[in-house]
Amino acid sequence: MARLLVVHHSPTPAVRALTDAVLAGASDDAVAGVDVVARPALEATADDLLAADGVLLGTPANFGYMSGALKHFFDTVFLDAGGSLSDDGSAGGAPGGRIPFGLYVHGRYDTEGAERSVLAVAGALPWRRAAEVLAVLGDVEEADTAAAYELGATIAALIGA
Repeated sequence: MARLLVVHHSPTPAVRALTDAVLAGASDDAVAGVDVVARPALEATADDLLAADGVLLGTPANFGYMSGALKHFFDTVFLDAGGSLSDDGSAGGAPGGRIPFGLYVHGRYDTEGAERSVLAVAGALPWRRAAEVLAVLGDVEEADTAAAYELGATIAALIGA
């Protein structure tokens, strides 16, 4: 059975609503053959990641960056997960398999810095972005939770196929 790892930092009701919708979509009855494993970013391990066939990441935008919790996750799993840096220290484009991943970000006023920081690290891992980033500003509306549901279902369906 394929495994989808959802690594999230959901400290606010807004991010929690998006995470709940992502998990519901990934667990939709129409998606068969996928075990969905959710881990708070401070609890997710390299073993969790290495056992995954796909990854979904969720974070608030904090001061123009991903949450410290998600950054901690990346810091602790990067080398074990096959992360690669160029000689100048920038993302090296990791060789090997291309695990599909998706990202959702919530911010009050801006998500661009958080998106950019996550995508930079993900670009140095043997991953491929399999869906557009879901960026939500302000209050989370029904359309936002529907989009989060769709994101979860899409990544799950990709790995379950």
